[in-house]
Amino acid sequence: MSDQFGADYISLTDEEGNQFELEILDTVSFEGESYTVFLPADIDDMDPEDPDYGFVILRNVEDNGEELYASVDDEELLERVYEYYMELVENEEEE
Repeated sequence: MSDQFGADYISLTDEEGNQFELEILDTVSFEGESYTVFLPADIDDMDPEDPDYGFVILRNVEDNGEELYASVDDEELLERVYEYYMELVENEEEE
């Protein structure tokens, strides 16, 4: 994702009503699905031991024409998407 115009942020509300501000890093296609990779907007203020520290990866879904984000409950799939994204980042840095 280009930083030419600055970072993009979104606000999401989880099922428990908690609101999160996330920075959109990139959207990737993996195994026929689309995923968006985020960082918490307050990552610099977070403790690295916090379970919410680091990347947030959500699956892009469409419901009645509306684009939504869904959690990825399969830890193995989540790890594979993360590894794929990191390979993309490394390849981009090499270029």
